[in-house]
Amino acid sequence: MNRLWALITFLHSLAGPVTMLLYPLYASIMAIESTSRVDDEQWLAYWILYSFLTLVEMLLQPILEWIPIWYDIKLAFVAWLVLPQFRGAAFMYETFVRENIKKHGLLDHVHHQNKSPPHGKGKNKFVDFITPKKGEHEAS
Repeated sequence: MNRLWALITFLHSLAGPVTMLLYPLYASIMAIESTSRVDDEQWLAYWILYSFLTLVEMLLQPILEWIPIWYDIKLAFVAWLVLPQFRGAAFMYETFVRENIKKHGLLDHVHHQNKSPPHGKGKNKFVDFITPKKGEHEAS
């Protein structure tokens, strides 16, 4: 029974990093390499929400230590954000983040700065700068 409990404990501690970091990293790379905009939105939204959750968790750490199932709640919430069946990150972004940004007029400022359409997949100056042009860096 002790070995079973040790295995369950190990799997439980491994579930967080795999669910919160490894799978999202892999899926983000696949999203960048795909031509679909839908997966880009999902994974950008995930990283925004994960960063916010991490920040809130850092600020509320003394309180969260008193909630014994906090890690399990966080794991279930992040699984909902990550799993493609739910597209929770995109839903949360559309429902809460985008609405609050619109309410404060932050999206208008961003749309005026960009010459490309707001939902287009255009490159910005930084990406152009760091991406080698065709013919550059080739051996002579």
